[in-house]
Amino acid sequence: SDDTGRAAQRARIAELRNRIAELDDPRAATLSALADDLVDTAVWIVGGDGWAYDIGFGGLDHVLASGHDVNVLVMDTEGYSNTGGQASKATFRSAVAKFASGGKEQRKKDLGMLAAGYGNVYVAQVAIGSNDLQTTRAIQEAQSYEGPSLVLAYSHCIAHGIDMSKGAEHQKMAVKSGYWPLWRYDPRHAHRGDHPLRLDSKAPSVPFAEFARSQTRFSLLERTNPPAAERLFALAQHDIDERWNLYEQMGEMERWADDEVTP
Repeated sequence: SDDTGRAAQRARIAELRNRIAELDDPRAATLSALADDLVDTAVWIVGGDGWAYDIGFGGLDHVLASGHDVNVLVMDTEGYSNTGGQASKATFRSAVAKFASGGKEQRKKDLGMLAAGYGNVYVAQVAIGSNDLQTTRAIQEAQSYEGPSLVLAYSHCIAHGIDMSKGAEHQKMAVKSGYWPLWRYDPRHAHRGDHPLRLDSKAPSVPFAEFARSQTRFSLLERTNPPAAERLFALAQHDIDERWNLYEQMGEMERWADDEVTP
């Protein structure tokens, strides 16, 4: 079930095919075609946030609660990007979107914590543009975990109103502001009596308003309705602070060396 074991199994399958080729039997071709099924295969389900947080949440929840060894990767753009940028349960408070032209009033659904609540689901929140090592480690841990896994990936989108060539910079700012904290919840740590939650990013050091003004989906509200923007930005900052305090109480900080983090 690990890389070494898979390599050894592929070598055995090659030998198996050599022996099958020597057989004078019409069934040999069928056996050869099925041989690759003898290698342990990682199953990944890849979808967007509209599906995972919203219209397909019931199905996702059923899969995570099943206990089966399946991995889910959610590309989170925080809205229905494919159909024009409508608001969804993944949309952050104060963002302007279709059906939320005055800024979304409710806070964003914390899908990661909902999944972690089962206690036997591996969960990670990643942003490859901010920390590529943490992203790689999370995907490796998810795949090696013998049970359901959920990886939530920050995905910048043209609907955010940004220069897409600078997506990595926006990801870094999202992490620094606490808008998108990086963390991993691994049930295996709990079995060893350790904290299952690891915080992989530092405490917020950039105000939400500064991050928000770098993206049209937020700054548009400040231009069209300053009082509403002031109120919703304050609530969004409260959401970020409250969520960080919760995560900090639940887990511990993972210390990353400077050379391990994408500059």
